[in-house]
Amino acid sequence: MSPSSSSKTLRDRLQHALPPYTGSYSVGFLELELPVREPRHFSHIKRNNQYALRLDTVLFAVYYPCDRDPVRHHDHPRSWRTGRSSHSRPLWLPRPRVSTCKGFARFSNVPHWPVTTYLALTSMFTKLPAHRNAWLSSQWPTVEQEDDATLVDSQEEGELGEGDGGDKHKPSFPVVIFSHGLGGSRTMYSSICGELASFGIVVVAMEHRDGSGARTYVNCSDNNKGNTTGPVQWEKSESQDSLRTAEPPGKEQKPITKHKREDSSPYYRVDYLFPKDNARDTRPNNARGVDTELRAAQIEMRLAEIEEAFYILDLINCGKGDQVHIQNLRQGSNVGSCSMGLNGVDWRDWSERLDLASVTIMGHSFGAATAVAALRSEKRFTWITQGILLDAWGPATPERTEKEAVRKPVLSIGSEAFMHWTENFDRVEQICQEARAAGALCWMTTIRGSTHLSQTDLAVLYPNWMSLLMKTIVNPKRAISLTVHSALEFLKVVLPRQQTRFTRAWADEQLLTNADSETKVLSDHRPDDKRVAARLKIPNEFSLRLRNGFRVPTDASGRPMKGLVNWGAGNEIWCHQSPGRDLVDQYMRRNGWMSDSTT
Repeated sequence: MSPSSSSKTLRDRLQHALPPYTGSYSVGFLELELPVREPRHFSHIKRNNQYALRLDTVLFAVYYPCDRDPVRHHDHPRSWRTGRSSHSRPLWLPRPRVSTCKGFARFSNVPHWPVTTYLALTSMFTKLPAHRNAWLSSQWPTVEQEDDATLVDSQEEGELGEGDGGDKHKPSFPVVIFSHGLGGSRTMYSSICGELASFGIVVVAMEHRDGSGARTYVNCSDNNKGNTTGPVQWEKSESQDSLRTAEPPGKEQKPITKHKREDSSPYYRVDYLFPKDNARDTRPNNARGVDTELRAAQIEMRLAEIEEAFYILDLINCGKGDQVHIQNLRQGSNVGSCSMGLNGVDWRDWSERLDLASVTIMGHSFGAATAVAALRSEKRFTWITQGILLDAWGPATPERTEKEAVRKPVLSIGSEAFMHWTENFDRVEQICQEARAAGALCWMTTIRGSTHLSQTDLAVLYPNWMSLLMKTIVNPKRAISLTVHSALEFLKVVLPRQQTRFTRAWADEQLLTNADSETKVLSDHRPDDKRVAARLKIPNEFSLRLRNGFRVPTDASGRPMKGLVNWGAGNEIWCHQSPGRDLVDQYMRRNGWMSDSTT
């Protein structure tokens, strides 16, 4: 059993449950919403005579390493601060949950009542396998045996410093900023974000307010109260879930009267923003293509949100966490808040604990397009030094310019469904070649048998629907594992050595090492053009499902799995581009990981 795992509760048995994380750390969870330094709108795009993209606050969740027992011992000098015997687990569906379900329904263009009912029965009470407001771990991971990762107190760890004094200090953790795709949220990718955190990485999961998420709520602070320059949809009360059902795509929304609760500040909601007269610009066969004006403006706003999140992280890292705590809008009776707020967090533990000099940008789908834009903006994002692209939405990615190009290490992990979308594959391939031309390390891979949602929590929570509707072939948990383990192997190579002194406890299946050269793609799963990118084709599907009813396939580790096919170790990933062993060795020598005498 992994250190992060625990026995299932009654709630987990009655509702769909997320699997425990497998790293040597348990996982903590924080939610932060703070006013931005410069409230503003982006582009001239309007809806109902109001600017459609408005930035007032920034909202994100932080997944981070905490100790195996997230509650400190009673004799700990600061244990009195929490006043709790245990830490609660955060909900997977963001509050207010019924309204969030309606947002998903609107995004999917289906009636809200069946969506709300089904989610209420299956995941309304699903919780993340993480501990809200747990203390940041002060321990280093080490490996006593080849496959047994444990934690060692920072005062007892004597092998990691190697002359730089690091052996007597608390670990400073690498940071990943995660950008979600269309319809996503700060919890939609918790399986990936939490898994990375369990290996000793602080992951900042953005919740973008640019109209790309299904539904999100913005609390109004003193600097944006009464400012109605954006598409404000004011709500009466969080407990009042009889919210107005949004109009279907193509119809204008009616304005909502502003309200203010007696016990809190006003707030407004931001629903998915359908492109005008081109509601489904995400479809490969859409004759009008992508609404580049809207998507470019959304990416620009997303980049501004990432800058604000980094600014807040820097404040916390500089010992100003108490100031962040005071300004946090996700507390008290504010909409979407947990009753705990940030209570119990000891911000002194966070001082100088984040390595912000070499941050990784990571994103899925439209979030990957956002990551590409950040990588190209070298002067603006000097602190972003590498990127991980998960099933990037190529056509929505802005074209490169002479001044802005990807010159930093990149790992692209795509789905097989998107691989068969020729236009998208070619665009992602061009991005990778862009990095290689600049001399940066780059891998471009595809997870065999996966579909676009295989890197989201939906695939883990609803594997049967993913298999039946999207024809996902790979086991969903295995797809998440392949994604995370590939990312860890990539980070082992590209992160500065001082960030990865504890990587010996990281999972390492040699997925990228075994992909030194391009592999030949053999697949008979390409669907017809009408369904390309949305799903796969399963030859002899009926007999395959019938056969698997009697013989359960296993994954690369020999564990039973529900995927339809088991390709075996070494055949689960296709590699389209890789830098080669010599280039990797040169890069690692430059970073101090290897000496010239290393063979």
